[in-house]
Amino acid sequence: MSDAKFTTLKGLGHFDRLTDEASSKHAARFLEKMKTRHTVREFSSDPVPREIMESCIAAAGLAPSGANHQPWFFGLVGDPAVKREIRLAAEEEERAFYGGRAGDEWLDALAPIGTDAEKPFLEKAPWLIAVFAQRRGGVESGMDKKNYYINESVGIASGFLIAALHQAGLSVLTHTPKPMGFLNEKLGRPATEKPFLLIVAGYPVAEAKVPQHALTKKPLKDIMKVY
Repeated sequence: MSDAKFTTLKGLGHFDRLTDEASSKHAARFLEKMKTRHTVREFSSDPVPREIMESCIAAAGLAPSGANHQPWFFGLVGDPAVKREIRLAAEEEERAFYGGRAGDEWLDALAPIGTDAEKPFLEKAPWLIAVFAQRRGGVESGMDKKNYYINESVGIASGFLIAALHQAGLSVLTHTPKPMGFLNEKLGRPATEKPFLLIVAGYPVAEAKVPQHALTKKPLKDIMKVY
């Protein structure tokens, strides 16, 4: 028999059941908010208060995870010198990517978005968030246990983070140069952590452009089926 201990939601005071009407309104409001989320690559250098970023990352840290081990680490980078180092390292990998590593099919898929090896946003935006997936850890800091469902857990947390940043009125770019091992070096993270995602966050410039290609979203009927 399990010896797990539990606390009720009622005891926590963290759940109030809504009426169907209220629930529907909340869901629709969130959908409309998320429809305004667009990836941009033209960021303003206008500062964003650190406490905003910390609140968004704290929200990401509340995501569900395998065995509640929370196998993630978020490196919040605002130092211009460190951002510069990350840009140079990322662009080195990107030049190799666009120079042949990617292959024609991948490059054809990227063509409508208009990306290339130059990544000035890594310096221009006020904040970068390097998301790391931890192979070992545990429910408390300093533990050294095997983590489970790592990619799934970190992926969910990253989704929480992107939604929180958008809710805070910021624009976001998800950047994944491959390989990303340079992030361990630049940020002094251990080999047991694997770079998962580099998130660029800040305000867009007034005339920030969004590729028409990126505005095409599959309708609900194509991504869901009721069984």
